[in-house]
Amino acid sequence: MIALDSMAFAGGGLVRAAHLRKDGALLSGMLSEGRVLPVWRGKPMVDAPRDALGWVRAGSPVLHGAAPPVFLGLDDAGKGLFAADTSDWSPEAGAEAVEAGFLDPSVQRHPALDDSHGYTELRAVMIRLSPLEAEIAATAKALLHWHRSHRYCAACGAPSDLAAGGWQRSCPTCAAQHFPRTDPVVIMLVTRGNRLLLGRSPGWPEGMYSTLAGFVEPGETVEAAVRREVFEETGIPVRAVRVLASQPWPFPASLMIGCHAEAEAEEIRLDPEELEDALWLSREDMAAVVAGRHPRVRAPRKGAIAHELVANWLADRLD
Repeated sequence: MIALDSMAFAGGGLVRAAHLRKDGALLSGMLSEGRVLPVWRGKPMVDAPRDALGWVRAGSPVLHGAAPPVFLGLDDAGKGLFAADTSDWSPEAGAEAVEAGFLDPSVQRHPALDDSHGYTELRAVMIRLSPLEAEIAATAKALLHWHRSHRYCAACGAPSDLAAGGWQRSCPTCAAQHFPRTDPVVIMLVTRGNRLLLGRSPGWPEGMYSTLAGFVEPGETVEAAVRREVFEETGIPVRAVRVLASQPWPFPASLMIGCHAEAEAEEIRLDPEELEDALWLSREDMAAVVAGRHPRVRAPRKGAIAHELVANWLADRLD
């Protein structure tokens, strides 16, 4: 198994205190004394010089017009940690987010805070945050995204209400209850002897390759999903599959399930709708990729489970 502390968003040890979520009066009191993480269109507030999250108090002007805060858990002192969606705030002209591209490099700064603070793309800072704060940011981003995309009851279509500290939505019309979703995704280290299979999706930055991945379908096991996805994308059959590790991936709300799969053949037959390219690389080539010396291929992003799968394979640490 791969150590959790080597991956972003995993192993932070957040005390989620689920038993407090339905006590509205208690949470209201905790909110007045606790800290709130503002999140704007999926981007958490970050204190850049400290490589830390940019917490504010409940009365901060940053939260003016924000959605009701959600309860994330407790800090080391037992104080409440919350997150609030501030997506309705409009930045000054010229400070809008970049809508296209693999990673949004723009930073939006709120006039109520100094220039050290700004709404920042989480991918850009995920390995700079502490394990705990990275887990908090991932939780906040995924949970607030769910609320923004599930405002209406799936049973009757009426507007639903936030409940249980943000971990539930309740319909006042038909009494249906809805809960946050996490989408399971298999991500596969596919090997054959001394070679590793990598692929790249259309639209990725030039030279970027990664291990194959795909969503688990209803009624499917993790192992079956690995075999199906590899065959659908590359035409390569695999036999033995084993689970190695998992990583929350809040883009927008996935759980990456890292697996090792042994290929039975090497001939690649691409599905162009899924992959732009796929290739086999030797262990020596992959060492050059990770070291940044390969002329064509760039390594998966540090902090992502794909990077850790590759690094542990190179170090012969999968067992």
